[in-house]
Amino acid sequence: MSKTTLLDIAKEVNLSKTTVSMVLNKKDINVSEETRNKILEAAKRLNYIPNSLARSLSTKKTYTIGFIIPDIENPFFSEMAKAIESEAEKYGYSMILCNTFNNGSKEEEYVRLLISKLIDGVVIASSGEKNNSTELLKSNEIPFVILDRHIDEQENINGVFCDNKSGIKLGIEYLIKKGYKNIAFVGGNNKGVLANSRLEYFCETAKEYKIFDEELILEEEFSLEGGIRATENLIKKNKLIDAIFYSSDVMAIGGMKCLLRKGYSIPNDIGILGYDNIGICSFIEPELTTIAQPIYKMGEESCKLLMNEINKKNKSKHIINLSPYLVERKTIR
Repeated sequence: MSKTTLLDIAKEVNLSKTTVSMVLNKKDINVSEETRNKILEAAKRLNYIPNSLARSLSTKKTYTIGFIIPDIENPFFSEMAKAIESEAEKYGYSMILCNTFNNGSKEEEYVRLLISKLIDGVVIASSGEKNNSTELLKSNEIPFVILDRHIDEQENINGVFCDNKSGIKLGIEYLIKKGYKNIAFVGGNNKGVLANSRLEYFCETAKEYKIFDEELILEEEFSLEGGIRATENLIKKNKLIDAIFYSSDVMAIGGMKCLLRKGYSIPNDIGILGYDNIGICSFIEPELTTIAQPIYKMGEESCKLLMNEINKKNKSKHIINLSPYLVERKTIR
């Protein structure tokens, strides 16, 4: 059986190929609703799949964007992907998801692949490792938006971020207000990303509030395993830790698993504070208190910003900074 074409549909509904094409491509054409529905029903009945290559040759667009993420296992990025895909659909775009496994070289490989596929634009949540991704996109004139993780080069880019400095300060002030004194912090390995580091902001703010203890500061990868390893190392120090502030919920959940297995009661023996507010926080036991980022909003705004760039509606580059907020649950007494 041969592939269904526009001509096949045109013959089926006894209309011109041009009329059928304009209706299926949602072009502005003066036809009745009855005729429009007739064409759409015929296309569905004949299992018509549009030729995206032919469409891109005429429109100079593929109506596809890429979303590059560092870790598909982290629900933080899957929730963002859901937001971006939903928003992109409103503009008639589809999304290609690329997982870099926190590897800078793989991130660059994906950028090259997306460029070769004539992608219209890219949203990047950077792996953190130095690479030429943004330079490749710039030199090939591909619109892009940096999401969540800052990169060293911050000038003349579009970006959507959450204010990590105020988020960390909010968390520290909350813990102090709750009576915690010996507060440990588990930062994520930023692999050379200089700006907007939660670890850097924790050290800065902890010194300001005179609760800084270098021995209670650890850095690990953003993962369950990273949270487990960091927590085990903190316990070995035999310090009188009464709270641990993790720089991601995924790490916090790993840390809680470690503590509960070793007989600790949360929050009676030790308080736990996460960061991000991923969906699973309200389903684990005890439910995780966390500094929330507006994850879905970040995804939406990054897609809107990219669409404006693709459609040349931006006269200049834009940086959007959203505000974090506290979500109290059961892991802080």
